[in-house]
Amino acid sequence: MPLPIRSTEAPGLRGLHVFTGRADSRSAAVRIAHEVYDAARAATEAGLEIPHGRPDGWGACGYRPGWTNPYRWTKPSTFEL
Repeated sequence: MPLPIRSTEAPGLRGLHVFTGRADSRSAAVRIAHEVYDAARAATEAGLEIPHGRPDGWGACGYRPGWTNPYRWTKPSTFEL
């Protein structure tokens, strides 16, 4: 599930958060993406390795401080599963 992001420090920079895994619905996918993002952010802020591969197959490979977070994804129509 690719979700658009932008740099809060350099507004011209744009990219994507990419989450992969199974979900029963769009809302479940967004909820799980939030959980994965939160875990990656918390690990990074604590100086720990980002957790990879939850039992449900979802995980993160990186975290970019200074980029928009998934809680700004308020319009479900802005992305597709």
